[in-house]
Amino acid sequence: MNRYIALLGFIVVVLGGGLLIGYLTLPGEWYAGLAKPFFNPPNWIFGPVWSVLYLLIAVAGWRVWLRDPHGVAMRIWIAQLVLNFLWSPTFFGLQQMGLGLLVILALLVAILGFMATAAKVDRLAGWLFAPYAAWVAFATLLNASLWWLN
Repeated sequence: MNRYIALLGFIVVVLGGGLLIGYLTLPGEWYAGLAKPFFNPPNWIFGPVWSVLYLLIAVAGWRVWLRDPHGVAMRIWIAQLVLNFLWSPTFFGLQQMGLGLLVILALLVAILGFMATAAKVDRLAGWLFAPYAAWVAFATLLNASLWWLN
């Protein structure tokens, strides 16, 4: 039973933290006024996509934590979560697209690092990050394009 309470804790921290940061750093007028690339998705897509991704991130972290709570994969999982939670305040809050690009590049490296190290501890946990890696790779391209265009 304790393991499922831990899962709930991971979900609350990751999904709750992500939703809270998203709410506190809504894009607003500044973002609406930016020149955007042709592949910029509609704003409504971000909430559902991030909600699913945050659930996958939480489950992956929980699975690794159950097997090796102090290992390298868990430390990288924590690092990627910090970088993830840092990006919105940097990009939207501070309106620093260049600094946001550096944060998201570091995030992408951390995601790939987690996938590689987690696979040795729990193969499924590593694969749970695949959609996250794809989305953040796309978001990195989007961030870079916004920075370039503006």
